[in-house]
Order: sequence, then structure tokens, then C-alpha cells
Amino acid sequence: MKIEEIKTIVKLMADNDLTEFKIEAEEYNLCIRRGSNQPAVVSAPQVIAQPAAPLYQPLPAPVASVPAAPAAAAPAVPAAKVETIDSPIVGTFYLAPSPEAPQFVKVGDTVTADTVVCIIEAMKVMNEIKAEKSGVIKEILVSNATPVEYGQSLFVIG
Repeated sequence: MKIEEIKTIVKLMADNDLTEFKIEAEEYNLCIRRGSNQPAVVSAPQVIAQPAAPLYQPLPAPVASVPAAPAAAAPAVPAAKVETIDSPIVGTFYLAPSPEAPQFVKVGDTVTADTVVCIIEAMKVMNEIKAEKSGVIKEILVSNATPVEYGQSLFVIG
């Protein structure tokens, strides 16, 4: 943007009693404020792939003090890593191919990597989801006909 264009914008702001003017383009961002204690901001060309920095940084929330644990407490036992079958897509989770059909798997069923465990409907397309792991279904974490997110755990397998 040329300096003459900026001068024209400032004159139009004064003539029309505007207090702020912003314009964002691929090559530049321009923000002009009048009648404020803050200086006008003109930013240099930005790389499109990088997000703009926030104008302010919020203060961290105060941390409440936590009373110390009693000295006689037993050391914490690390939780065993739980194997899960996760959703590869966003959609609606179904345990069976149709309402009348039996479920693909139930708790206690043994599955292999190629076993179909459910269907996820996305954009009117029914996607068969395979276990991709071998083991026994320990728990079903999602109710039938409910929405699921990408990466959401669907089954616990052991």
C-alpha cells in the first residue's frame, strides 16, 4: 500500500468522524485508530502460513495452593496402558449394520486386525471400521447411533 493511499484513508476517516479503520489483504494488514492513546498499527507483510500473533497475552490464572500429601501415603502405582480402538473419522457410530441385525462385536468377543467392529456414517456413506489390533473386547465406550470425533476411543481391547 502506498503512502498516498494511507493519507487518503486518514483524510476520509477525519471527514467522516471514524475512529478506527482496518483492512486485511494477502500482502499486508493495516489498522488505523484515531482519538486513542494507542499509536496506529501498521504491520509489515506477513507469511500466509504463519498465524498472526495475538494482540495481548492473558495473564495466567492464579494457582491455588494444594496441601501436601501425608508422608505415610503409599506411592502411586502407574496405571496400565489401556489399548483402545479409536475412530479414524468423524461421524455417527453404529454397532450393527442395521437396527435388526446383531452387533458386529460384543464385550468378551475375540477380534483380529481384520475384524469389522462397527460402522461410522459420514456424509451418508457407511464406513466399516476394522479393529486393526488383535485381542478381546473389554468394553464398548460409545453408545449406538451417537456422534463420534476423530481419534475418539470406541472400544477397550485387551
